[in-house]
Amino acid sequence: MKLIVKPFAEITIKSRPVRKQFMRQLGKNIRVTLRDLTPDITTDGVWDNIDVQATVTVESVRQEVIARLTCIPGIQCFYEVVEFPLKDFDDIVEKCKAEYGASLKDKTFAVRCKRAGKHDFTSMDVDRYVGSQLRQQCGAAGIKMKDPDVEVRFEVRFDRLLLEKQRHQGLGGYPLGSLEQTLVLMSGGFDSTVAAYRMLRRGLMTHFCFFNLGGRAHELGVMEVAHYVWEKFARSHRSLFISVPFEEVVAEILDKVDNSQMGVILKRMMLRAATKIAQGLEIETLTTGEAVSQVSSQTLRNLSVIDKATDLLVMRPLIASHKQDIIDTAEKIGTADFARHMPEYCGVISVNPTTRAKLHRIEHEETQFDMAILEQAVDKAVYKTIDKLIDELGKDIQVEEVHQALAGQIVIDIRHPDQAEDEPLVLEGIEVMLLPFYAINNKFKHLESNRQYLLYCDKGVMSRLHAHHLLHEGFDNVRVYRPAVEQN
Repeated sequence: MKLIVKPFAEITIKSRPVRKQFMRQLGKNIRVTLRDLTPDITTDGVWDNIDVQATVTVESVRQEVIARLTCIPGIQCFYEVVEFPLKDFDDIVEKCKAEYGASLKDKTFAVRCKRAGKHDFTSMDVDRYVGSQLRQQCGAAGIKMKDPDVEVRFEVRFDRLLLEKQRHQGLGGYPLGSLEQTLVLMSGGFDSTVAAYRMLRRGLMTHFCFFNLGGRAHELGVMEVAHYVWEKFARSHRSLFISVPFEEVVAEILDKVDNSQMGVILKRMMLRAATKIAQGLEIETLTTGEAVSQVSSQTLRNLSVIDKATDLLVMRPLIASHKQDIIDTAEKIGTADFARHMPEYCGVISVNPTTRAKLHRIEHEETQFDMAILEQAVDKAVYKTIDKLIDELGKDIQVEEVHQALAGQIVIDIRHPDQAEDEPLVLEGIEVMLLPFYAINNKFKHLESNRQYLLYCDKGVMSRLHAHHLLHEGFDNVRVYRPAVEQN
């Protein structure tokens, strides 16, 4: 399998040293992202494009390679090619007929040839000859240089012919590792996940900071969506997930702060805590999912007062976004279902929240707050590398496992819908219910309480986590289904 990767357009206008640095980083990111699929992967080229070469013989692996490449920041587009020795123009025509001939009948088309190296012909010479022959031999409706029905694309590169089979759109942006890092304040909803995605897409390595306001289910849900975002867009780098216990901070605010000022002060406390964490990690920026006036704490006046709680730069990539645009982006990147089923939590809810906070009033209210409680919350923060997050969470959880489902029991497949569709779980005589892991916490309570349920996932980690949570919530009719491994 050979692919040609074209970098994000803005990379090509950088200075020569910066451009080479970005391209080297992009090549490294591609290798790291794909090496578990095809260990012999190689990348070559640090200027106009990157050639990717790998041995791929299984169609499902090829599709996964394509899917991952579309999500790597820094790639404008990439295309699969077939490589041949360069012969004469007639041979190019035959190769193009074999690949494109069937699609040209009664269609307009254009030939797009790129050339590199020294030859006794130009790319225009190739375009004219190949185009005229394909029109005569393939029954095409005609040649149309602007907006044709079909584009015949290939490269003449020195003594090789690279014929394009299929082109794919990339994510754009800069390669991860070529710019700075940021700490995203992650709640797991639509806004924070899209904000994280936009920072990753721009090339900023993103770490996740979650403030737990009093719920294991919410913490678990945020861990899962953070892991999803990392795995899809940032798996070439190691990222951190930091969980900060904020229950006592919330309790102190509820006890000591005037009702109308609670929302703004909670946000300031979060920024203070995130600042200490970021400074400890030598990260110079924070990122939030706030948009102007989406809620009462996000008026321009309130955001200005909130920002004065930190000396770090606070970036808000969604600041002028409409809510529906944010939801549409979440749908596109795959985080919308997580957000819709994110467990609810009780935070600070003001009866009449201020929309025009005054700094002196906020600072006066904060004098009533015991800052030692905030310090303790930061000290108790738990740091985990996100690539190991889910596995580590499941290590010490003891839940009864069964290796065979019995008649009358219901197996709940909690895998992602795409995975469940690609590899459906079929058990003869056993009812299998599809209920994705991001929905299980909210929907399990609506299932028949007199039935026995067995949670299933590939590795058994996610099923153990969710079974443990459900047992903790008082449901005693849940176990984990782990099919016995057949011995050869």
